[in-house]
Amino acid sequence: MAGQVLGEYLSHFLIVFAGGAIGGIARLLISNNVAARFGHAAYGTFAVNVSGATLIGIGAGLIGAPSSSPANFLWLLLISGVLGSYTTVSSFSLQTLQLFHDKRTSAAMLNIVGSFMACIGAAAIAWCLTLILSGGTQW
Repeated sequence: MAGQVLGEYLSHFLIVFAGGAIGGIARLLISNNVAARFGHAAYGTFAVNVSGATLIGIGAGLIGAPSSSPANFLWLLLISGVLGSYTTVSSFSLQTLQLFHDKRTSAAMLNIVGSFMACIGAAAIAWCLTLILSGGTQW
C-alpha cells in the first residue's frame, strides 16, 4: 500500500517536472522577447503574468478543478507544471521592489495595481468564455 502511494506521488512529481520544464522555457522566451522590445524586464514579466492568468482561466474552464479523475493528469501537467513555472509572481515582486528602490513609486504602484487587475480580469474572462464556448456550465 505504501509503495503504491509512493509510486503515485512519484508519477505526479514527474508529470509536474515535465510541465515545469516546458513552462520555464516558454517564460524565458516570452519575457526576454517582450523585455527586449519594450526596454525593461517589468514589461516581460507583465506579459507573462497576464498571459499565464489567461491560460489558467482557460485551463480551469476546460479541465475543471483537480480531482482523482483522468483530468488530474492534465491539471498536474498544464496548471501545476507548465503554468506553475511559467508565471512569475516572484519576479514581479522583486522588480516592483526595485522600482520603489529607484524612487519610481508611480511606476511601482502602477505595476502592482495593473498586474493584479489585469491578471484577475484575464483569468475571469478566459474562464467564463471557455465555459460558454465549450458548452459547459456558466460561472
